[in-house]
Amino acid sequence: MAMTYEQILSEIHKKNFAPIYFLTGDEPYFIDMISDTIENEALDEADRAFNQIVVYGRDVDVETIANHARSFPMMGDRMVVIVKEAQDVKNLENFEPYIDTIPDTTLLVFAYKYKKFDKRKALAKKIDKKGVWFESKALRDYNIPGWIQGYLKDEGYSITPKATQMLADYLGTDLHKIANEIKKLTITQPKNKSIDDADVERNIGISKDYNVFELQNAIGSRNVLKANRIVNYFGDNGKDNPLLVTAINLYGFFTKVMKLHCTQDKSQSNLASVLGVNPFFVKDYQLAARNYPPATCIRNISILREYDLKSKGYESGDVSEKDLYREMIFKLMH
Repeated sequence: MAMTYEQILSEIHKKNFAPIYFLTGDEPYFIDMISDTIENEALDEADRAFNQIVVYGRDVDVETIANHARSFPMMGDRMVVIVKEAQDVKNLENFEPYIDTIPDTTLLVFAYKYKKFDKRKALAKKIDKKGVWFESKALRDYNIPGWIQGYLKDEGYSITPKATQMLADYLGTDLHKIANEIKKLTITQPKNKSIDDADVERNIGISKDYNVFELQNAIGSRNVLKANRIVNYFGDNGKDNPLLVTAINLYGFFTKVMKLHCTQDKSQSNLASVLGVNPFFVKDYQLAARNYPPATCIRNISILREYDLKSKGYESGDVSEKDLYREMIFKLMH
């Protein structure tokens, strides 16, 4: 049966295990979290040495997995077999006939990452009937702020909207990376603390004054002095602030401003939903929309495509990245 990530973890914590789990999809974070939780909680520490087998797809074949799965536990109630990197198992679909031969004492996990297993195959259909089928979907960039807030809430913290957006803009959509950086952020913080932009700057190294979020605000409010100050900083610190990443973020910004122009219901709650942003930031997009009419947004999106290519070396000649930054900002704001 299909279950959500939250449902699966809840059942695992209650010790309600399915006989077989097939975890597949293009977001490895959720797959790893479920697999690791089963690995840590399905058996007591003393039983793991005898009754838990962890293998990697590149090292095993279908028959080896079947032999492990058909083993009976030693001095325990359950045998746990976890196949990590299951996408590397050759002809994995041929495992289907073995499922009916696995004893009830076995808990079998397939962690099939970075792509989806074809659910039309007989193996998928049988697992869906006998166990748990989980499809791990990658989050879109507009989902990341909400995920960060939820993750911190589960850890016993809150976070300000600005600090959330700083993390989202800087860290992208790699959930493993985001989780690791959040651990750095919270390790010295007391529980129930509200994380703010100063905490992010101090613990992760993202400047609270020189970041993509502040650049968007400067451009949106037509603050030319502030925008140029930020891009000069970016140009001097290109390794941490590559033009390509900035151009992609600004492309998203002007796309959202264009969406605002095209939205009839301009209530704060509806705009927050349409733009995929915290309601706290709607006013910033409304200001940007007043400063950049639809035709200008379309022009700026075209400019950002141009500088996306130039950041990759296309028709940029010998111009430095710092000068490309200055050119781009000038064109966007004039």
